[in-house]
Amino acid sequence: RLKTGRTNVISLVLEPDEQIYGFGTSLVTGITESLRDTAYHLVITPLFRNVQPIEPIRHIVRNRMADGVIFSKAETFDERIRFLLDNEFPFVSHGRSHWPEAHPFVDFDNETYAYNATLRLAAKGCRKVSIVLPDSALTYTEHLKTGMERGAREAGIAYEFAADVNLNSATDAIRNYVIKRSRRPDGPDGYVCASEVSALAIIGGLTEAGHSVGRTAHVVTKQSSSMFMQFQPAAETVPEDFVDAGRKLGQILLRRIAGETEGLSYIAEPKFDWATKNVA
Repeated sequence: RLKTGRTNVISLVLEPDEQIYGFGTSLVTGITESLRDTAYHLVITPLFRNVQPIEPIRHIVRNRMADGVIFSKAETFDERIRFLLDNEFPFVSHGRSHWPEAHPFVDFDNETYAYNATLRLAAKGCRKVSIVLPDSALTYTEHLKTGMERGAREAGIAYEFAADVNLNSATDAIRNYVIKRSRRPDGPDGYVCASEVSALAIIGGLTEAGHSVGRTAHVVTKQSSSMFMQFQPAAETVPEDFVDAGRKLGQILLRRIAGETEGLSYIAEPKFDWATKNVA
């Protein structure tokens, strides 16, 4: 380290909850694959609750504890990205921002996902669709909203964004919201889900409210593990591969550390196989 100025460390900043639901584990799997046969090893830096997301980033940069950093949940004008750009410190984010400068990122095309999921729900006969969104500051929240709005307008159906709950809400809160909303005459009969956990809560709420998922109400969700379909085969799924995302994050960060500045982004395109399924 004294000779080269390098630590040979890549730091991944994760919230403890991200490990519980498998997101963090999948990212780690992919990142470690990309670091195999290199001099680098991965260190997990926790982001605890009640700590501002910028704090672990500042600590890593100011103390030169790593040669590069990876983090998730990018916001539209993320201060972590601004800080790292200003300090010319190698990084890659899972998700993107609206800063005018290009920055390294890996993302999923959530707008295309929400658009096609909304069209699928309309094709299944849904009159009104809804979605439980992520935190409003996150960039992909905007992408999901835009996709649903566009799909609903094109299909000529109503849409709404769930009020009072988001993806950070407790599953009981999401379930209870769906129960109450479904029992009203103008309740949605279709849901686009941004995560498997929220999908399970939404399906539970629809069932409790008297719906039969796949018949009187329909759900489309992103799927990142094999767990979901073991419980809810009536919902339709679109895969999101977090292991591959981790692999791409590691590859791009290694290129950035090596001095590259161009072409350091990747957007995964959703894959739909609905053409092979019968529309109910």
